[in-house]
Amino acid sequence: MFTIDKISSLRNYQAVLDKVKPGSPVFLTKNGTGRYAIVDTTEYDYLYQSAFKAFYKELDENKAEAERDGWVSEDAIRERFGIATNA
Repeated sequence: MFTIDKISSLRNYQAVLDKVKPGSPVFLTKNGTGRYAIVDTTEYDYLYQSAFKAFYKELDENKAEAERDGWVSEDAIRERFGIATNA
């Protein structure tokens, strides 16, 4: 479960940090809007590695599809989406 605190609660930062555990981040608000997240480093490492694994998996799948079905040239993309060529 997560905790939501005002950023002003950092005046007693140790009390805030004591709430941070794997699977229990603390979200800090500024002027009533979510602004910061404090997460345990173990959880951060897991999230970071998961994101990169997913990114590289999708990249590999897209590369394999392009090699199988053919590549689209940059000019064709620019023409399709009406993007001017930088000259």
